[in-house]
Amino acid sequence: MTDSRPHIAFLGLGLMGAPMTRNLLAAGFPMTLWNRTASKCAPFARDARIAGTPAEAVREADVVITMLENGDVVEQVLVGQGVLEALRPGALVIDMSSVPPSLARRHARLAEARGLGYVDAPVSGGTVGAEQARLSIMAGGSEGDIDRARAVFEALGTCTRIGPVGTGQLAKLANQAIVGITIGAVSEALLLASKGGADPAAVREALLGGFAGSRILELHGQRMIDRAFEPGAPARIQLKDLRMILDEARAESLTLPLAQQTHTLYQSLVADGHGDVDHSGLLLELERLNGARMGAIGRGPRED
Repeated sequence: MTDSRPHIAFLGLGLMGAPMTRNLLAAGFPMTLWNRTASKCAPFARDARIAGTPAEAVREADVVITMLENGDVVEQVLVGQGVLEALRPGALVIDMSSVPPSLARRHARLAEARGLGYVDAPVSGGTVGAEQARLSIMAGGSEGDIDRARAVFEALGTCTRIGPVGTGQLAKLANQAIVGITIGAVSEALLLASKGGADPAAVREALLGGFAGSRILELHGQRMIDRAFEPGAPARIQLKDLRMILDEARAESLTLPLAQQTHTLYQSLVADGHGDVDHSGLLLELERLNGARMGAIGRGPRED
């Protein structure tokens, strides 16, 4: 991208999309916004154009960014609601949603047929990373298309080119496997410590200094201790990602037992009515299974 700042159409102003939009506006990009729930665009009405439909939003765009909930919604917006048809030849489509790698490759083929560039660029870092412009961006696409997107990505975080189209989504699946499985491990570890009489807050602090230290233990471990399960990333989205991981594993004739077990736990969590809690709320499912609640401090020293 040049310093002239391309016009960006941003589609999807949810938990991630809204702070990403703020950072792009702060970086000086002219923007047009669309969201299915139009009221979410209202806070940006003074600084950006608001469109009534996705196709209207992209007509004058040099770059279109989609940040939508899942692959079905991305398919509906790009294809069903005419975004790819409405874009001018030469425009660049950047899908920053988490979708199956096969769908990213399909959308890239459709984009290429219309003279458009395409990059799949899912992110990691959650709402905090989005707010602080510290997202890890995993990009799949040609070197040329990713270079065109560099200035956009720099306003949002740090971009790593993974490889051709679809590999950004593969990297995101790898990320979500590690995140989901590690949340399960942290939940089990803190529940075990608490039930045995240890203070889980002290256990977390001690473990952060050793090999068990991780961002999951640091951030989500604290959420579990505080029982602060308002969503940064909802459990239903983690479940969706784990389902994609298992689908991709089957397509590659792989067996991933840890991902399978974690998927089963999140499936039960969501089925029990907790789809909109933060994914660190997996602790709630473990508490249900065990009939035990993790307290801020355990029940006292064991006497046996």
